[in-house]
Amino acid sequence: MVSDGDNKIRAEARRGRGAVSNDTGRFEPYQRVGVDDGWQQEVPRTIQTHVAIENPRSVITRNTSPDISFDRSINPYRGCEHGCIYCFARPTHAYLGYSAGLDFETHLIARPNAPRQLEQELSRRRYDVAPIAIGTNTDPYQPIEARYRIMRGVLEVLSRFRHPVTIVTKGTLIERDIDLLAELAQAGLTHVGVSVTTMDAALSRKMEPRVPSPKRRLQMIERLSAAGIPVRVMVAPVVPGLTDHELEAILSAAKDAGAGAASYILLRLPGEVSELFQDWLTEQVPDRAARVMGRMREMRGGDDYDSEFGSRMVGKGTFSDLLRCRFDIARRRLDLSKDLQKLRCDLFSVPPKAGDQLSLF
Repeated sequence: MVSDGDNKIRAEARRGRGAVSNDTGRFEPYQRVGVDDGWQQEVPRTIQTHVAIENPRSVITRNTSPDISFDRSINPYRGCEHGCIYCFARPTHAYLGYSAGLDFETHLIARPNAPRQLEQELSRRRYDVAPIAIGTNTDPYQPIEARYRIMRGVLEVLSRFRHPVTIVTKGTLIERDIDLLAELAQAGLTHVGVSVTTMDAALSRKMEPRVPSPKRRLQMIERLSAAGIPVRVMVAPVVPGLTDHELEAILSAAKDAGAGAASYILLRLPGEVSELFQDWLTEQVPDRAARVMGRMREMRGGDDYDSEFGSRMVGKGTFSDLLRCRFDIARRRLDLSKDLQKLRCDLFSVPPKAGDQLSLF
């Protein structure tokens, strides 16, 4: 057994993972509870990553949320091996019959047919062009991308169609695709957001265990910028009482690395994420746990989370206002823009297929 009887995973087994537990998904009819029957004699092996294959009939997901800047997105993967304990996407794993805890970072879904399906959807006569956002739910450049190369295939399709795309990532695997991204950027078709949560490498390793170090992410910003790819640094999430004091330092370091714009998002704790994050606080930073959650509730109207549009990304109250002022002052002082240049949609064109009659003009 790898649990202690309450679905808390023993430290030896979850080395390199973010969640400390693996409660059964909320839609499942039965609960799984680990029981030590006395036969376990040796230290449990490290929990491995498992990847299942999914072939969706559609890869472009639409949304109508009023407080985000895009209306469509693509997720090459479901679940994320980066294991960020604060990830707001964790509850989505319950729809697959998995736990939002350890399952989210160890039972992953890959969509290798995504490039082919995307090509079909972009080729439809009624397709209306607007930037596609990638990395808004789970990271397209998480470690398994090195094996499956789905994101590379998606970018190749978007490049052929001259389609605008925005990318958010923490993964340095994006540097592999600088050739495609530089070409898209030159045409005004892409920009990249790089998330930096903390400059403390030790804290980062605990909070986002399989994410490249903060120093390495700054290097990634530098390399993307040097290739002519517009980069926005995202201080996300800001954890009050734990990382909020680093706001100005992160913005300054990112500016030095070549970032041209900046944004921030307050920690979000929807659904199962709240309990998972509080368990992590108790284990990893017990001296700050009460302070962090106290600040969070102060900014969320007394609750762990408030999903209200307009405030869910930044919170409410005095501390929220102070955080916003600090960000605005630092951003202006460093000459960082609020937004990157608007992407072009007028270049979109469905490439001809074999056998198609070409235009004479």
